[in-house]
Amino acid sequence: MVQHLGSIAARRCGGMTGIAVLALALTAVTPALTQNDRMAAIATPTQPGAITLDTGPLPGATAKEAWHSQYGSVFARNVSVATLTPFLPDPAKATGAAVVVAPGGGFTTLSMQNEGWDVAKALAARGVAAFVLKYRLNPTPADMAGYERQMRERFSGANPPPRPSTEAMMAGIAPQIADARAAFKLIRARAGEWHVQPDRIGMVGFSAGAMLTMATALAGQDAKPAFIADIYGPLSAVTVPADAPPLFATLAADDPFFANGGFGLIEAWKTAKRPVEFHLYEQGGHGFGMYQKATTSTGWFDAFARWMTMHGWIAARP
Repeated sequence: MVQHLGSIAARRCGGMTGIAVLALALTAVTPALTQNDRMAAIATPTQPGAITLDTGPLPGATAKEAWHSQYGSVFARNVSVATLTPFLPDPAKATGAAVVVAPGGGFTTLSMQNEGWDVAKALAARGVAAFVLKYRLNPTPADMAGYERQMRERFSGANPPPRPSTEAMMAGIAPQIADARAAFKLIRARAGEWHVQPDRIGMVGFSAGAMLTMATALAGQDAKPAFIADIYGPLSAVTVPADAPPLFATLAADDPFFANGGFGLIEAWKTAKRPVEFHLYEQGGHGFGMYQKATTSTGWFDAFARWMTMHGWIAARP
């Protein structure tokens, strides 16, 4: 899961290079697939209500979008055209708040069910309009056997992928940032129809999606999330702008990617005197998302909902 960080924010906030350095280290830490993790190709699922974003097709993409099952969940890859799928609450219960949901997957796949649809459904049940962002991905082999072979080779350690220059890596998720910006633009344009208040739209991201969330928030420009959530993403320090949004972050102490990277992001938010809440779970690993596990990491969503309630984005339950 080579995770490349993008750049627009770097020009405005020089600290983005801290995350960039951490992203380089990921090339050597992802475990190889085990027999229990095997992927199986599936038909493209129906995606009712999915709206094509105006960012266009990914330049140079040739393979068709493909889907597979893994870990008892559903994943997409070779996404070349971005979409946004609304999950809207009952208008009578709508709080006016909204969240763009960015699944993870190392920018080569997307955990659409565990870190996308299931999160959006849980938010909608609490009166929050949720929008799952299926952002464009780095191309992978068209066939499942070729994709699995590529993953094995990439993560075997025998032939580690070359480390890109900082400049190349910082430009690596420009398409994904464009997709996120387009998502915010669309939601604000249709805010009245979807019972959303344009200044109450946040973003939650998982792993690579957390990187995209952070880059989107720090890029400024036209997205400007009202709040952000970093769910098991990197926590290296960044330069925090004076108007940085409130931040909610979670990580498991046994996360194989980010547990030993320090908590510079949290400290940076505190130093900037911006609202931040951080939950470090003893166990949970990486990618726990909405999976129901025996670890306390399963409680992250309830904690996130309480945090949103504290800030007034979700109405307190009677």
